[in-house]
Amino acid sequence: MKLILVIAFVAAVAARPDEDFSRYENFDVTQLTDNDRLLKAYTECFLGNGKCTPEGNDFKNWIPQSVQDNCSKCSENQKTLVAKVVIAIKGKLADEWVKLNKLYNPDGKFDTSLSEFLEKYGH
Repeated sequence: MKLILVIAFVAAVAARPDEDFSRYENFDVTQLTDNDRLLKAYTECFLGNGKCTPEGNDFKNWIPQSVQDNCSKCSENQKTLVAKVVIAIKGKLADEWVKLNKLYNPDGKFDTSLSEFLEKYGH
């Protein structure tokens, strides 16, 4: 498993102390993970291959920080949201997952931490 948080959204929803991202605290992740077309659009945004919504742009900007520290600035709820998005991308968009991982985790040094993160927050 490879770490791509947020992506992961997603990553995705990682909050930085100098910015207020509390508006994503109650982000309805099921609308994203249950809609294959929407999930694909967000993933293409994260890859830089498609248009981004304002939320998608926010999530895309947070990916590097999230990748480096397992979303340490996220609330517990946001960590759960991020994990669900990562799991959805891995499960539904395997080819895109490989590309995202290569982009944000090229050396694979975050593989173990992602696995642990998904195990803890992905259920």
